[in-house]
Amino acid sequence: MKKTLITFLATAAMSATALAADIKPAIIYDLGGKFDKSFNEAAFNGAEKFKAETGIEYRDFEIANDAQREQALRRFAGDGNNPIVMAGFAWSATLEKVAAEYPDTKFAIIDMVVDKPNVRSIVFKEEEGSWLAGIMAAMASKSKTVSFVGGMDIPLIHKFACGYIGGAKSTGSDVNVLEAYTGTTPDAWNDPVKGGEIAKSQFDQGSDVVYHAAGGTGVGILQAAADAGKLGIGVDSNQNMLHPGKVLTSMLKRVDVAVYDAFKSANDGSFTPGINVLGLKEEGVGVAIDDNNKSLITPEMQAAVDKAKADIIAGTVTVHDYMSDESCPY
Repeated sequence: MKKTLITFLATAAMSATALAADIKPAIIYDLGGKFDKSFNEAAFNGAEKFKAETGIEYRDFEIANDAQREQALRRFAGDGNNPIVMAGFAWSATLEKVAAEYPDTKFAIIDMVVDKPNVRSIVFKEEEGSWLAGIMAAMASKSKTVSFVGGMDIPLIHKFACGYIGGAKSTGSDVNVLEAYTGTTPDAWNDPVKGGEIAKSQFDQGSDVVYHAAGGTGVGILQAAADAGKLGIGVDSNQNMLHPGKVLTSMLKRVDVAVYDAFKSANDGSFTPGINVLGLKEEGVGVAIDDNNKSLITPEMQAAVDKAKADIIAGTVTVHDYMSDESCPY
C-alpha cells in the first residue's frame, strides 16, 4: 500500500512537472511599444510577475505596424506557444481568424470580446476608475476647469472620458471639462509631442488638471502639465513617479493582473474561456495613492473617493458605459 502511494505521488508530481513544462506562454503587445509607461508596460509587468514566481520563460513581440499582426500571431501559434495573450482591442479581427485554426491553443485578448471557445476576453470598467479620477481632479482644481486628452478617437477611449466627466461634475455643477483626442489612427498612441501641445492648449483655456488615456502619447501630456505647474493624471500603469508631486493620481487598469491570471490559470489547468469583466468590485480598476502623490490628497478628497467607490460597488451610483450607448449623459 505504501509503495503504491509513493508511486502514485511520484507519478502525479511528474505529471504536474510535465504540465508546467508544456506551457509556452507568449504575449504580443499593441502599437506604442512594450515600455510605453502605460498599457503595454502593464501587460509586460504581468508577464514578468508570472515568470518571477514560476521560473517559466515567455516569448513576447512588439509589432511595428498593423500589417504584422496576423504574421506574428500565426508564428506564435504555429510554434506551439500556449497560452497567447494579445494586448489591445485591435487584435480582434486577427484573433477571430487564427483562433479558429488553432482550436487547442488558449488565447486571451484584452479590451475586446472575441466569441470563440478557446478565447478569454478581458474587458474593464474603465468608466468606474475614471469617475474616481474625475472627483479628484475637480476637488484639486482651483479654476474649476479640468481636461481630458485621449489617444485614438474611438468608443473605448470615450469610456474613460465619459466616466471622468461624470465624476468631475458629481462634485458640483460649476465644473467645466475640456475634451480632446490626438488622432484617429494608431499613431495617436505614440505622439507625445502632439499630446503635450493639446494639453498646453487646454491649459490656455483654463484647465489646471489634465487626465490622459493616450498610451505612450501620455508621457508628453504629463510632461507638459509638470512644466506648466499644472497637475496630470496618469492611466493604466501607476505613473505617479514620472513627476512626483505633479501627478495627482493614476487611474489603474490592471492589465498586469489580466496577463498574469491568463498565464497562471493555463499553467495550473484552470484556464477558462469567455468574458471576464473587471471593475471596482473586482479590483480591476482604481486610483493610485503612494508616496509620490499623497501630499496632494486631502482628507476630504480621500473621503469623497472612498464614498464614491463604495456607492459604485453597492450599485447606488451607476456610471454610464459609453460602449453600451455611445453618448455621455454628463
